[in-house]
Amino acid sequence: MMNGRDLVLIEGLEVRTVIGIYDWEREIRQTVRLDLEMAWDISKAGRSDDIADTLDYKAVSKRLISFVEASSFGLIEALAEACARIVLDEFRVPWLRLQLSKPGAVRGSENVAVLIERGAA
Repeated sequence: MMNGRDLVLIEGLEVRTVIGIYDWEREIRQTVRLDLEMAWDISKAGRSDDIADTLDYKAVSKRLISFVEASSFGLIEALAEACARIVLDEFRVPWLRLQLSKPGAVRGSENVAVLIERGAA
């Protein structure tokens, strides 16, 4: 049972991948950025100071980097859903908020992104 609303954050995880629906986008690698908020009860790790008692954010990051680099989605929506499913299923995270950004995708904008929340908490 979680005490309050503990979160483990990964911010600004940048990965180069094939993403986009246009022919020219299928020929290049573009940078996407992931920002995650993951519900996790950190009280046990706070007491034990043992990584075995917490969500290993390095393992989550490495798994997402590996997946995204090897992927070839058309839409950031589909890539965001796939990334969320990995975190929820493989790391047993009960709830997450994931923002997947594609900087520079629209001329004149700094960024475009989707923001999703998944899970039960």
